[in-house]
Amino acid sequence: MTDLSTGARPDRRSRSPQWRDGKFRNRRPRVDGHFGKTLLEFFFGGSKDRRPKVPIPVLARASVDYDAPPASGLRVTWLGHSTLLLEIDGQRVLIDPVWSERASPVSFAGPKRFYPSPLPLAELPAVDVVLLSHDHADHFDPATLAHLIKRGDRFVAPLGVGARLVALGASESRIAELDWWESTDVGSLSLTATPARHF
Repeated sequence: MTDLSTGARPDRRSRSPQWRDGKFRNRRPRVDGHFGKTLLEFFFGGSKDRRPKVPIPVLARASVDYDAPPASGLRVTWLGHSTLLLEIDGQRVLIDPVWSERASPVSFAGPKRFYPSPLPLAELPAVDVVLLSHDHADHFDPATLAHLIKRGDRFVAPLGVGARLVALGASESRIAELDWWESTDVGSLSLTATPARHF
């Protein structure tokens, strides 16, 4: 187990089995050889089915909606694209928070929201941890993360992503970085980083 207080340790990168030739390398082979095409579709469109044909029904939320814990012990609120507010056994986990209008490294291109977040960022209740799956622009929103850092939230992120959080102003003591198969406890929850291949 990794204690959340261990912080981001840049020297851990070079000891990772995934670190070779000065960067992280995924051991799993890539099956999609069309990265350029995928990137162009990400920024400038894609299939004719990329946008919904009819308005998406949205149920607005406010912080008061989270005052009472879910009766079942589990509630998941989808806040758009990758962003989820997971409530499980008395713990709140915010996953891949993106509140910006575009999930993109630039403000003028890239995927745009179909509607504002059902839960305004100012209404977000306290969370036990912010979980980041990776640092691509559609999952890692610097503006949103800067807001959460100012709130004093704690973070669990893949090894190497902690440096980006520190650059946004996060304290290393508020970050747990996990390499593949490492775990950390958040209250009664155990979070484990598992191998993944994005494309």
